[in-house]
Amino acid sequence: MTKGECNCGEIAYEIQESLTDLYMCHCSICRRSTGSGAITVAIVPTEKFSWIKGKENLKYWSKPGHDWHTNFCATCGSTLPGENDSLNTYIPAGSLVDGNENLKVVHHLWVDSKASWEVIGDAGKRHPKGFGS
Repeated sequence: MTKGECNCGEIAYEIQESLTDLYMCHCSICRRSTGSGAITVAIVPTEKFSWIKGKENLKYWSKPGHDWHTNFCATCGSTLPGENDSLNTYIPAGSLVDGNENLKVVHHLWVDSKASWEVIGDAGKRHPKGFGS
């Protein structure tokens, strides 16, 4: 089991699955949402994910025309797990508090959109756009 929480600890979640693979999205939406060069996430089946504390403190945001939404803590603003479709939940790697010892980045998405100042420094497969590219 893997657990995570927001920065202030008001919201917590658990995943009934071991995590190994991370994905980094370098698109402009993820840059603005996180205030960094990319967001690094694990992707898990939604049925393996559950909120265990503070769900009432979640705020939700979705960019019109996109098939995903993001959650964040109303108190501290931490980026929290969201869904990119009804079957999958993405887990921001920075919100994990345990169960993350064996994680590594395996894919970089939307590399053509990355910030000019960002340097990708690992061996993860690079996709110019999404997975199909």
